[in-house]
Amino acid sequence: MNKINLYLLFLLPLLFFISCSDDKVDHVDPEPEYTIWNGGKITFEKADGADPNSALAQDRITDLVWITRGNSGGQIYNIAKESAADKNKSPLGTKWAIGTLDEIDQLSFNDFRTAVGEPKEVVGKNLVLYLEDHSTYISVKFTSWSSGSKGGFAYERSIP
Repeated sequence: MNKINLYLLFLLPLLFFISCSDDKVDHVDPEPEYTIWNGGKITFEKADGADPNSALAQDRITDLVWITRGNSGGQIYNIAKESAADKNKSPLGTKWAIGTLDEIDQLSFNDFRTAVGEPKEVVGKNLVLYLEDHSTYISVKFTSWSSGSKGGFAYERSIP
């Protein structure tokens, strides 16, 4: 075999491979593994002394997260999963961080009390609520927190 035939033997398959390959790579961003609710805001309020077992005193965010607060004070809890607040874990099924939805990739999420400190000091702070069972992020801003044994609180939160 002469040199030209030898070059062609190696060069032709290489040219074929290059011509058949697509040098344009289609890049498709994967779907996010979570949902962000940023479709507007609603206000929820539980009045002082309102029965936490009443649907009117619960913010039924999803089928698994119903936020309320007992009338003996304490913090909020998820009455869909627990019967009273546990200051180390409540509200079950949620994680919280101080910040905004624009910052979710940089935020550190914890139980409510760990995230906010004293609940009465949460009024006016921007929070992000993560719904664990739904992989959903929601913005929350408390507008009131009753002290003593009243059980009232109010907040604005984002909707889908």
